[in-house]
Amino acid sequence: MDAHNTMFKALLLEKDDAGFRAGVTTLDTARLPAAGDVLVQPEYSTLNYKDGLALTNKAPVVRNWPMVAGIDGAGTVLESGHPAWKAGDRFVHNGYGVGETHWGCLAERARLKGDWLVALPAAFTPRQAMAIGTAGYTAMLCVMALERHGVQPAGPGAGEVLVTGATGGVGSVAVAVLARLGYRVVAATGKAAEADYLQALGASSVIDRAELAAPGKPLQKERWAAVVDAVGSHTLVNALAQTRYGGAVAACGLAQGADLPGTVMPFILRNVALLGVDSVMAPLTLRQQAWARLARDLDPALLERMTTEVSLEGAVAAAQRLMAGQVRGRVVVKIG
Repeated sequence: MDAHNTMFKALLLEKDDAGFRAGVTTLDTARLPAAGDVLVQPEYSTLNYKDGLALTNKAPVVRNWPMVAGIDGAGTVLESGHPAWKAGDRFVHNGYGVGETHWGCLAERARLKGDWLVALPAAFTPRQAMAIGTAGYTAMLCVMALERHGVQPAGPGAGEVLVTGATGGVGSVAVAVLARLGYRVVAATGKAAEADYLQALGASSVIDRAELAAPGKPLQKERWAAVVDAVGSHTLVNALAQTRYGGAVAACGLAQGADLPGTVMPFILRNVALLGVDSVMAPLTLRQQAWARLARDLDPALLERMTTEVSLEGAVAAAQRLMAGQVRGRVVVKIG
């Protein structure tokens, strides 16, 4: 696409008296939001759970209408008024309300703030960066949170690490990273047919999510040294109830629900720590650390195993499959 062409394709979400609509259209760069000092050309984007909610109108993710979707993007800087960025630089973007309150990256053009961008690690292509996306970057933030708490793959206190929602985007990357770091990973999934996939990513064993999804006792048999949970609700409560004395649970999602129907027992009787992990507004230094760790600790070959690709025109249908639980791993969207 010509860098000076003012027209670009975008996945536009609209909501008015006629209802909700999502589709690819052609827009003029003059319509891009003024709040942004860097004009970029996303080459790839991705579908995270939040993107799925937005593209299917399943939850009030979008705050301003109309909205160009896409909370993630990777590609090339075209123009910059920010001192850290110049034309030709390669970038990764995650979160910061993009695709919610600020036009996003499921488009051939986006105007973003330079303070939001991370330099694309040399280890990754834009496609690989979007195969990771917010989901994989969030998984890395969870691993780092557990490490800061003192969780280690070997030595005193080491043990099994549970990953819930394991075939999802966060879960798949968490399994792969933790296994590569030497942890014994137990993957929980509702998709029994995906056991081979999860073991190929590095899971030592696979359990049925039904063991965690129903209401359980406030304290249960101690098993997990640590947990990465992207599910919430009863799954998170049961994971806490099964975490060993002094263990930690990193919570980053709500696929089962936003409620926390449990008790304080694991916290006050077993010294269990619940570590909240946010990726949307995480500070730049933490983002840079997470992407550096992904470049070191995530096997690109495993990344390819967990990734499927769709076109911009195919993104809405892919989002519908994602929300129906029919997607494994990560979906990248090729722009243009």
